[in-house]
Amino acid sequence: MRQQLRITGRALKRWFLAQCLDSLIVAAMWWLGLALLGVPWAPLWAFFAAIFQFIPHIGGVLTLIGPLGATLLEGNGWEGTAYVLGLYAVVMVLDGFIVQPMILKRTARVPVWASIVVPLVMGYFFQFWGILLSAPMLAVFFALKAHRQESRRQLQSSVQILPPAVKVHRRAREVPPAVIES
Repeated sequence: MRQQLRITGRALKRWFLAQCLDSLIVAAMWWLGLALLGVPWAPLWAFFAAIFQFIPHIGGVLTLIGPLGATLLEGNGWEGTAYVLGLYAVVMVLDGFIVQPMILKRTARVPVWASIVVPLVMGYFFQFWGILLSAPMLAVFFALKAHRQESRRQLQSSVQILPPAVKVHRRAREVPPAVIES
């Protein structure tokens, strides 16, 4: 039991590190995009994007409020708003389908397909909580699976299966095999 708890703790630590790295990458994408668009206080909005990245679904929308308000107050009008919304779409798609699955694969050893499909399925059945808990659950599941496979591999390499000793009875007189000549 202790070993499973240790593995679970390590997996959750790796997931948290992956989430932190994902948040930093999302913040960098926001900072770069907002700076290119000329949105005021781009570093502040990027910082908020990193923090809100930990909240599934709602975090992306909360990230969007600040840059949209700054763009409208700056006087960029609907064109600036459309560019910020386009940046939001690009950042969310890149993060959801490329960055986050690749980071989870490298740090928490979660396959890319699982990090895309499982949150969608769990979100369908358990809504907010399914999406919130899907990534850490995947990290724990695949860590325990890897540990189990490694344990089996070690067990198989240390155990040798030998056939039982069979006594061979010899006949007193051996009969040579029949030879058929054509």
